[in-house]
Amino acid sequence: MPRYVADLHIHSYYSRATSKNLNLENLALWAQLKGVQLVATGDIAHPKWLAELREKLEPAEDGLYRLKEAVLAPIQEEVPVACRAPVRFLLGGEISNIYK
Repeated sequence: MPRYVADLHIHSYYSRATSKNLNLENLALWAQLKGVQLVATGDIAHPKWLAELREKLEPAEDGLYRLKEAVLAPIQEEVPVACRAPVRFLLGGEISNIYK
């Protein structure tokens, strides 16, 4: 079984009180810079975020996704060669029960 350095608690830019830079491109960029290979998508229940995931991700290994090449290519120019590594995404989210 492969081992991953993972960040499984992620929110999208649609979530309250988060950076407007929390898009897939920046998640992939910073994951590479930090040595993280697996990132949860977060906020899977948000319709606009789900549409963006469908547009920008494609299946990779079983249950995992990767950025489509057209989305990934511009990001790779910003990543030092020594940091470039595959980043996989895992669909994820959380349910808030603070609202009635």
